Amino acid sequence: MRFGLFVPQGWRLDLVGIDPAAQWDVMRGLAEHADRGDVWESVWVYDHFHTVPAPTDEACHEAWSLMAAFAATTERVRLGQMCTCMAYRNPAYLAKVAATTDVISKGRVEMGIGGGWYEHEWRAYGYGFPRPGERLGMLDEGVQIFAQAWREGRATLHGKHYTVDDAIVAPRPLQDGGIPLWIAGGGEKVTLKIAAKYAQYTNFDGTLDGFRHKSALLADHCRDVGTDYDAIVRSANYNVAIGHTEAEVEERLARLVARLEPIVGAEKAQGALGAFRGMPGVGTPEQIVEKLSALQAVGMSYGIFYFPEAAYDRSGIELFEREVVPALRD
Repeated sequence: MRFGLFVPQGWRLDLVGIDPAAQWDVMRGLAEHADRGDVWESVWVYDHFHTVPAPTDEACHEAWSLMAAFAATTERVRLGQMCTCMAYRNPAYLAKVAATTDVISKGRVEMGIGGGWYEHEWRAYGYGFPRPGERLGMLDEGVQIFAQAWREGRATLHGKHYTVDDAIVAPRPLQDGGIPLWIAGGGEKVTLKIAAKYAQYTNFDGTLDGFRHKSALLADHCRDVGTDYDAIVRSANYNVAIGHTEAEVEERLARLVARLEPIVGAEKAQGALGAFRGMPGVGTPEQIVEKLSALQAVGMSYGIFYFPEAAYDRSGIELFEREVVPALRD
């Protein structure tokens, strides 16, 4: 298994209480921690403007600004976003931003891309909120623009959603063939078909039953469009609450609720635990290894892991590095 690490950027209220002037130092420090060793292949951010589980005035740092900053301050780890919303930036412009970041990083960028879902920030930023079919149509056309721009340095497309006319993207990315594409999302009729056509990586449901189901659908789409299913790396994201004992795990979850509750209220704070309880990244090291091993056996070969306390306490990351990663590493 390969391992990626989410860096807290505020979207999940994971920089609360840290002075905004000090937040970049915290984020950079975690990226540099991942960069120094050989445990983490990549570091990741989210592409969102408003916080969850509710929009607040707390800091939420912009994804591609962070990508460029990490490109300049790390040397080894690959750099991704899970995932960029296609409609938040014109795709030719986004292809240019990503190519420049790839040059700064000396060829370490991964392009996570999806159709977007967070209606509140869509409307707040003036993007409207198109129906799902339109958002996915924008995703498909945008990925076509990326491919041209990165392969040829120019892009032309007169589509239903986007029109670009000999848009020049120079310099091109340093990576041969352009930046690897991660098509994120598990939409069964459209998103997974887009992934079958264009993706080098997918990212979808990380539960055992969900992962099996989405994988089977992806295989069907690959047969339909004539691409190699086995060539696509299948990944998933995991929220982690780890402890030497189950009591320590509960203590970590209680601290998460205590941080969220003054900002979003008790109901939403408790609701946030739904993304943790019963999930594969929660438990003692032995329990997490058992659950992730079962996923590995059905083809989940790249996990991206989120530690909600990472900005304040690295002990969970360190325990995971010592006792989970060695048991699962390729």
